[in-house]
Amino acid sequence: MCQVDEEYNGQLDHRVTPRVSKKCVKCKENTTVLIIRAGDAFCRGCFKEYFIHKFRAMLGKNRVIFPGEKVLLAVSGGPASSSMLSQVQEGLSRDAPKKLRFVPGIIYIDEGGASGQSMEERKRAVAQLESVFRATNYHYHIVHLEQVLSLPSSVLEAGSSATEKPQTGSSYKAAVDHFIPTRKNQNQHPDLSVENAQSLLSNLSMQEVQNGVTSPITHEHTQALQRLFASVRTPTAKEDLLHTLRQHLILHTARTQGYTKVMMGDSCSRLAIKLLSNISLGRGASLATDTGFSDPRHGDVVIVRPMRDYSSKEIAYYNRMFDIPSVFIPGLDSKAQDKASIQRLTESFVTKLQTDFPSTVSTIYRTSEKLHTACPPQNTNTQLSAKCLLCVCALDTKLEEFSAYQATLISEQLSQRRGPGPDQGCETGDGGCCSSAKSTVDLKSLLCYSCRLTIKDMTALDALPQYILSEAERRRSQMREEISEFLLDEEENEAIPRVNGS
Repeated sequence: MCQVDEEYNGQLDHRVTPRVSKKCVKCKENTTVLIIRAGDAFCRGCFKEYFIHKFRAMLGKNRVIFPGEKVLLAVSGGPASSSMLSQVQEGLSRDAPKKLRFVPGIIYIDEGGASGQSMEERKRAVAQLESVFRATNYHYHIVHLEQVLSLPSSVLEAGSSATEKPQTGSSYKAAVDHFIPTRKNQNQHPDLSVENAQSLLSNLSMQEVQNGVTSPITHEHTQALQRLFASVRTPTAKEDLLHTLRQHLILHTARTQGYTKVMMGDSCSRLAIKLLSNISLGRGASLATDTGFSDPRHGDVVIVRPMRDYSSKEIAYYNRMFDIPSVFIPGLDSKAQDKASIQRLTESFVTKLQTDFPSTVSTIYRTSEKLHTACPPQNTNTQLSAKCLLCVCALDTKLEEFSAYQATLISEQLSQRRGPGPDQGCETGDGGCCSSAKSTVDLKSLLCYSCRLTIKDMTALDALPQYILSEAERRRSQMREEISEFLLDEEENEAIPRVNGS
């Protein structure tokens, strides 16, 4: 039998295990307290500077938020959005070397009605978040998901271009030059300062602060919301519909309260999962706006993602080391199995792959930075008929004849083609197969491919919020008026000879 120590004991190569440097890679003096990735070992102070600088650099590089603008921070209570709120507080503090120059506000969407939480659990979660929000002295809004049932149909329209600014360096510099004298005037008159205004707003009751945005929810509203999500068959469609309704509520609150920008807390890890899941859901045409830094599809309100350079590991370390408060709130996908939905399966796949291959998330994220949409740029001049009714992205269904989308439609039509039996006719009255399918077809013509799949998984379209149905009817009426001169009258239609005995 072979003996290791017998003949070639001195020739064996001993593997040298790499040791982590005990000194910080940045200051070279303090002891390392954490390792972000291989070769990036930081001390406590240098990691905080690194984290803050990355947030400032993301805002400074893009120059989308102008001085003096009102920015709405979408906070869900999770680690990423809570860390984003902490960075805004850090940038607006008096000790910041380069202070941020916008006016922040906070919004939280209570989704407990869709996830089946009791009213006591929802009130407890809202109370925890309110304590965090009050400590910031920022104007904040608590909006319940049930309020989506009473939104106006104007939320689905693009806003006016009165607030749109060209995203160039000269316009940003002009905004800074205009902001500085205003700021000096506020310093001379402290009673008019932004800080005092925010402090006064935080002392107001929520009903007064939101100027009617928040209305007390009733049991009937919760039941209507639950009927809406009960009519959706698959968890994939439920999560997609929930995301759409959440965006509508945030957009409506931003418009009614005068915010021109909305900050989302999407991290690098979350965007990598979102990119792959959106491709699986058929949203490939809008990947650039769904995962990019800015999303200008709504015109007057631009969505920005300043946390997109942070991994979930960096955010977890920062929140742990500097005691950033966060609140865990169960969602629609809490305790769901890995294969429950496309979104959940993609998250499990990316997370497990990241464990074995640490560059997985960064590779997917860097790929998303190179994506550009082939559709025309989204602005207020784009006709509503060219935008999706739900997600307000450019319609990707009006393509040439020989496309993958058209091939998919043909395959679907052939697989679902079923003629009536010999003794069965087609009911033309209410509730018949043709009448029930007609409304679905009319609504699908106003949707992008992915939103069509969501609506296809619904058993009852009348469960949709009224503002969606009203806007769909208005767009269909507008389309009928545009083509009315090309349609035949009833008398002309009857005068046309019929063939084949029909």
